[in-house]
Amino acid sequence: MTRRFPTQGGEPSRHTKSMDIGNSLDTPDHKHLSDEDAIALLHGLVATPSLSGNEGAAVHYLVNAMRQLGMNAAVDATGNAVGSVGTGHPEIVLLGHIDTVPGDIPVRVADGKLYGRGSVDAKGPLAAFAAAAARLGTSGKVRGRIVIIGCVEEEAPSSRGAHGVLTEYQPDYCIVGEPSGTGTITLGYKGSVRARVRVEQPCGHSAHARAAIAERGCDIWFRLQQWAATTNQGRERASDQLLPTLVGIASGGDGLHEWCTLELSVRLPEDIGPNAVEARLHELAEDASVEILGAVPAFRAERTSPVARALIGGLRQEGIAARFVVKTGTADMNLVGPAWRCPIATYGPGDASLDHTPDEHIILADYLRSIRVLETALENLMQS
Repeated sequence: MTRRFPTQGGEPSRHTKSMDIGNSLDTPDHKHLSDEDAIALLHGLVATPSLSGNEGAAVHYLVNAMRQLGMNAAVDATGNAVGSVGTGHPEIVLLGHIDTVPGDIPVRVADGKLYGRGSVDAKGPLAAFAAAAARLGTSGKVRGRIVIIGCVEEEAPSSRGAHGVLTEYQPDYCIVGEPSGTGTITLGYKGSVRARVRVEQPCGHSAHARAAIAERGCDIWFRLQQWAATTNQGRERASDQLLPTLVGIASGGDGLHEWCTLELSVRLPEDIGPNAVEARLHELAEDASVEILGAVPAFRAERTSPVARALIGGLRQEGIAARFVVKTGTADMNLVGPAWRCPIATYGPGDASLDHTPDEHIILADYLRSIRVLETALENLMQS
């Protein structure tokens, strides 16, 4: 009997027909997951929309797929998709995120690439986690417990999915799933502060000698830019710099009062924490209100940790020389790294420069190669 992984809400996706699984997975020993099966898993996951805050269909898809692959799987109290194989220690958590940013990209395979929103960021790494764990489970090589977590709302300031698991697990090792490129291990991310600043004043005639409300909003942004430029003097690497972004600005009024609202994102180096940035924002905003929407400090893992060494071994098995990066974005690693205090690294297939773009796609050969890297790395960790 040939099975199909479930599609969106148990019904065929509007983007694609459900894809056949190459091996029969309904036998007691759950046959080895083929490359065709692994691609079908990714295809179905990408074809199930999961805009941040509305991930339910994709969560259920992944939970059902992991069950078909022989895992214990369920939706946790936060709404995350969670699957596991094995018991005891070491416990290895493979933590990815299942939500995406907006953007409807028709799911298709062309020239060895799978196109679709989330194919890179970050359903590719998440599907690779599930596939690698499933293969180890059917091979009998699991010594300990592997837990796969597909977190919700990573793309939102709340990071609700990651916050929901911080006290639920205390793993021995953790790999975070984000697109690093098949041959690259990410050791850390900058911190971030996301804020909303609102300035208000009574309405007045534009001919009067006073700043218009939009001008006052722009002045706050210019002061933030000036502070960042001063702070960044002598800091040549982007990872060491304070990097503000004006995400959005809007102004309006009701005839009696007028307002201007700025949405700000500030990326933080390791030596500047969220509290310092929040305090400075209040100073720069003067009489405007400041609302912090989300904040995490920068985080960097050790390149000599057991997890990094295990991933290096997996890459070496594929004939790939590992390279290390520290990224200027943020990820759930910023939250779970300090909380769990275990050896940790970030790894996953996909070109991060395609994140959030209209051309988001993943090279399927790289995706399959990353699964093999993860299989070797996990086996190494369980034997360490």
